Amino acid sequence: MKKSSALLLAAALLAGCMTLARHNLDQAYGPEQPDRFDHALPGQGPISYRRDIQPILDNRCVVCHACYDGPCQLKLSAWDGVARGASKAQVYDGTRLLEAPLTRLFIDAERPSEWRQKDFHPVLNERPGNPAAELDASPLARMLRLKARHPLPENTVLPDSFDFAMDREQQCPRIEEFDGFEADHPLWGMPFGLPGLSAGETAKIERWLQLGAPYEGAPPLPAGLTRQVAAWEAFFNGDSLKERLTARYLYEHLFLGHLYFADGPKAEQRHFFRLVRSATPPGEPVRLIATRRPFDAPGVERVYYRLIPERESISVKTHMPYALSDARMARWRQLFLAPDYPVDELPSYSPEAATNPFLTFRDLPVEARYRFMLDEAEFTIMGFIKGPVCRGQTALNVIEDHFWVFFNDPAAYQESDADFLERESRNLSMPAEWQSNAPVLGPWLKYSRLEANYLDAKSRYLAQRLDRPDKLTQALVWNGDDRNPNAALTVYRHFDSATVLKGMVGEPPKTAWVLTYPLIERIHYLLVAGYDVYGNIGHQLNTRLYMDFLRMEGEFNFLILLPKESRMALRDYWYRGASEDTKDYVYGRYAFFDGETGIPYASADPKDAKAELFGLLRDRLGQALSRTDSNGPAAPLDSRLASDLAALKRISGVPLAWMPELAFLRIDGPGNSVEYVSLVRNTGHLNVSQLLMESKTIVPGEHSLDVLPGLVGAYPNAIYRVRRADLPAFASAVAALGSEENYRALVDRFGVRRSNPEFWPVSDALHAELARREPIEAGLLDYNRLENR
Repeated sequence: MKKSSALLLAAALLAGCMTLARHNLDQAYGPEQPDRFDHALPGQGPISYRRDIQPILDNRCVVCHACYDGPCQLKLSAWDGVARGASKAQVYDGTRLLEAPLTRLFIDAERPSEWRQKDFHPVLNERPGNPAAELDASPLARMLRLKARHPLPENTVLPDSFDFAMDREQQCPRIEEFDGFEADHPLWGMPFGLPGLSAGETAKIERWLQLGAPYEGAPPLPAGLTRQVAAWEAFFNGDSLKERLTARYLYEHLFLGHLYFADGPKAEQRHFFRLVRSATPPGEPVRLIATRRPFDAPGVERVYYRLIPERESISVKTHMPYALSDARMARWRQLFLAPDYPVDELPSYSPEAATNPFLTFRDLPVEARYRFMLDEAEFTIMGFIKGPVCRGQTALNVIEDHFWVFFNDPAAYQESDADFLERESRNLSMPAEWQSNAPVLGPWLKYSRLEANYLDAKSRYLAQRLDRPDKLTQALVWNGDDRNPNAALTVYRHFDSATVLKGMVGEPPKTAWVLTYPLIERIHYLLVAGYDVYGNIGHQLNTRLYMDFLRMEGEFNFLILLPKESRMALRDYWYRGASEDTKDYVYGRYAFFDGETGIPYASADPKDAKAELFGLLRDRLGQALSRTDSNGPAAPLDSRLASDLAALKRISGVPLAWMPELAFLRIDGPGNSVEYVSLVRNTGHLNVSQLLMESKTIVPGEHSLDVLPGLVGAYPNAIYRVRRADLPAFASAVAALGSEENYRALVDRFGVRRSNPEFWPVSDALHAELARREPIEAGLLDYNRLENR
């Protein structure tokens, strides 16, 4: 009772203080005007938002405040996000019992006054404007001033009062709470836990605020882009049922993409667009259809697919570029529109039908759908890496830290495969049919039963289809038609984030997947199209548990290419500590194949045979993989630098337990030359089928380190800066790690900590390198996962 009374008293005092603070602000500057920024002031004077302010926000603020995981939902990646403000509600919440209201910028409300009805509070001054009020009544200005008055201690580990955990309690002070916030947390000015802005940058933002935060609006599109938009909107909005069904399929796979026109001048290729559903046809202003999922009922008789410019700054963590070109349009016409097949009626948007692409798009040729996804397989897989599902350890502990992905050859597809898929389509239902307020136990029991039924049918079908060893060889694996570098992909998991790359990158991994059409389609509809980041605990948990099935099926498809006598032993090694029932979904009672492979292996030892298979697949895919962009993140190191890094690449096991999951290493060479490599620690696991207490499955002795050229990943945990002559000393320090004190000494000598005065120049150089090496793929990094060690 005493504790409850104390809490009630504290809440009453806090409410009283806030009321007094609000009264004082009202007295000094006038009452709040929630609609003040419903219409931006036009650009005025010497300060331009696009030219002067946006670059500062991008490089100092958006690196933490972008996407769903930006603190306080404060998105500083667009003027509209600044005007919208902040919220104390968190998007990522794995415990909520009911779905959360949607709060997507540019989608779920249009004006700041509408966001105030959704409990967003301003970070700009919304009282009548005067130069003093624009700063004193603006949390944004107050945060910058707080950092200027209380800079971080330089180049040291920050005190424990700084909480950098992704699930930390959010501190999102309203203006009437700000005096108390300043008193309690003097070091928590913005940028949080990083060096402050320069005096010139701060002065520029304050001057902009004093002018009323003007915004001149987006520049008009070049005429060439306008023509391309019109041509593509005409393609997406054909009137025949075949064209409308095709457009729906394309939209449901591209809605997260940043589309750009590859045939235009290079300067125009950095103009990105989103494909959206509109209630209005081309030629009229877009009237957005805002639904939770791309396949939810639109509420209008006719859906139109429109291209709208991307209005936010580009962040690597959500950037999924996809090229549109004349060749692409011709390819899609060839796949979907040229074949002669009937579409007698358009499919339903009911949850039971729309969540199952094998029912919704049964009229579209299976091979066309599969080849569409393979053409840009990196983009397809990137959807679950960079889409909203990617945030969080519980979402990603379903995959290994490093694995390769291959694909079933569409040329080997037969009519019987399409017939089999038609028969089994009901067994391929997915959790989104329960929408976003899902129970836990019921759906899980249902899908485990359906998966067992499907695996049994698939196993029996494979026994008939692959009834001789010569039918089961590496020829079943797609070779990219000797020209497509998407033929093999590499996935790296960095605890609660991940990266996907073209090619067989890094040292040979422990596991690999071979994806078929029904498998890659289910991955997309489970983790991308069907996943709702605002969903309740049941939706999130059922999605995670279902993904176990898809991973295991991909591994099964790889295992059956190995000698029969090697399969069970390798399965058992991958799933040490897992239950027998779990392992039976990989290879055993539920998923089985007794046929022998036609590949002539030199060894039946499981690990040796796996290495042989990787070599054979590398040979089969060689021509396609050689087309990987030599300027991309996987461009090879020069031979001398590779030799200098050899000692680092050989480090494995327990010392790596002290290393972060993903680090960038800047190597300063002679004559101001600079090279960048990424250090990716692959955590050893007994298995990845355990939902909780992942730490119990970690095997430090099996950790490995991949040293990759360029900058790989969106969320660096650490940045190191080493002179080339000191690479041997750096490698020796890593190899000798055995304690947190050892690691702190390494960072003291080689690290660029959060508190390093040179942090922002180093960051700017990283972004310049990304833009130089990958002009289309480049974007802003995310610093929310930077360590404090």
